[in-house]
Amino acid sequence: MRLIVDSGSTKTDWICLNDEGNLVFETQTLGLNPQVLDEHIIEERIINNYDLYQNRKNISHLFFYGAGCGTEPPKKLIKKVFESIFVKANIDVKEDTYAAVYSAASRGKKSIAVDIRKQEGQEIVKKLVESADVLIEGFRPGVMEKNNLGPDELLSINPKLIYGRMTGWGQNGPLANAAGHDINYIALSGVLGAIGKKDSPPPPPLNLIGDFGGGGMLLALGVCAALNTVNKEGKGQVIDAAMTEGSALLMSMMYGMLNSGIWTDSRDSNLLDGAAHFYGCYECKDGNFVSIGSIEPQFYSLLREKMNIDEDIFDNQMDKNSWSELRKNLENRFKEKTRDEWCEIMEGTDICFAPVLSMNEAMSHKHNIERESFLTMENVTQPSPAPKFSYSKSEVSHPPVKVGTHTREIFESLGLEANFEDLISREVISES
Repeated sequence: MRLIVDSGSTKTDWICLNDEGNLVFETQTLGLNPQVLDEHIIEERIINNYDLYQNRKNISHLFFYGAGCGTEPPKKLIKKVFESIFVKANIDVKEDTYAAVYSAASRGKKSIAVDIRKQEGQEIVKKLVESADVLIEGFRPGVMEKNNLGPDELLSINPKLIYGRMTGWGQNGPLANAAGHDINYIALSGVLGAIGKKDSPPPPPLNLIGDFGGGGMLLALGVCAALNTVNKEGKGQVIDAAMTEGSALLMSMMYGMLNSGIWTDSRDSNLLDGAAHFYGCYECKDGNFVSIGSIEPQFYSLLREKMNIDEDIFDNQMDKNSWSELRKNLENRFKEKTRDEWCEIMEGTDICFAPVLSMNEAMSHKHNIERESFLTMENVTQPSPAPKFSYSKSEVSHPPVKVGTHTREIFESLGLEANFEDLISREVISES
């Protein structure tokens, strides 16, 4: 578990707690070989870099990184870092700057904190599994088995259990036990190599395709399918969801087009990858951007009409040899007006047009406001639940909570409250 302090410079400082309980300080540019440093040395380094931290809206702007997305640091690490270093350095820090309320992806969930490395912790998980429909884990292959919580053991307790396993590389294969992140998984699946301009490296498309699209969403779909099997046959099963395969699946259309000869295996040379002048983004007079997707002839015709384009060279829309020249032509035209001016001309028409908005702008766009695409909870504006259902009402039951917030409540529901304080004292469980 690491606590990351983003300095905003060319390096990232990592503070972590090793197995001996000592603080370990790492700097990304020096490699990730940890060295144990005295607290006063760590304190000195933080103070010396304080100006850099201050430029990042002060040193309290932290985020946590662990085995799972949005994981909070253990209390021992918080106590040792925040009390022993930051407080002594007279730096005002809020312990939960990024925790809980800002972690929108964790909203509506209850949280129990259990140390599954300890036998009593394993027994607690098994007790939960008795009445669970789905278990989802994201460890490297073999970790759950090592802690006596593998599929065979848990399915023997609850044969209807759906055991979801989310990894980047999958449960087997030569890379199965290697570390990785979204960018690596979509690189291996052929997705990343198809994105971006041909004369520059592929850009990281956030971590939407591997982590969330090819990972979480595909696992969620797998869970829905497995629940259907449980309802029909009363049998649970294991779901091996690999982000490499999930992201490749999202590319099915492109792989099909590649095999048919419609798609070229070279980025920035196809209909949907930015090569076509009628499908892409353009900079406006004010430095903002707009997007167009005028693929169909009638939409392309309307684009020409609204932009007063009458040159003959635009007549053959699908002539790839002319796309580069036509894109340069449109680049100059779009820079003649501001984004808002183009919105006045094109927004709401059949050109297939939308302004390219920042996240802050998206939250206040009239369309998103009318559809209530975003909601505000505890002064934090965030995406609303989606999709919308005609019968079922999608609501967020409660804001995100700290890890362990519901440990006591869940223990009581399991009838285990008699052992609660003892397990807390021995750090088998914890609560916030």
